[in-house]
Amino acid sequence: MVSIKFLRYIFLFAVGIILLGISACSYSFSGASVPSHLKTISIPIFSDKSGSGEFDLNQKLTKQLIQKFIDDNTLLVSDRLNSNALLEGTVTGLSDAPSVVSGGEKVTSRRITISVRVVYKDLVKKQQIFDRNFSNYGDYTVGGDITSVRRQAIDAAIDKISEDILLGVVSNW
Repeated sequence: MVSIKFLRYIFLFAVGIILLGISACSYSFSGASVPSHLKTISIPIFSDKSGSGEFDLNQKLTKQLIQKFIDDNTLLVSDRLNSNALLEGTVTGLSDAPSVVSGGEKVTSRRITISVRVVYKDLVKKQQIFDRNFSNYGDYTVGGDITSVRRQAIDAAIDKISEDILLGVVSNW
């Protein structure tokens, strides 16, 4: 007759093996949906139609996006004449709104939200792959050096939205 203690050990051993198997599984989005004939991509400087007045918003976003593609290495970044794909974008909005209001209706945190319209084209087959809107945010606390913390929130939003755009291109997310 098998003891309950022995069955408990068998059960725990089986659970451990299953958990070990699950934790060992990993996957990557890299190259998941990029057509095989596309090897290079051109990313011209995004235009800025946000009306935000942020001096270099479109340039910072484009630079960050290019760096994300370089780091990802699914598509090589190239000039337009030598590229198989084209990624064009327009910054369509930047909002700065309260995100946390404490007692007495005092704003303690604000949220920068950046919106971008992106068009991804296959230059080999001369077709549009997608025309999509992306939006993401960065938060900052009110008080102190408002210019510095606001700029950090914009940079955080740029980082997040550029990651979203990269994932949209390489994994059809």
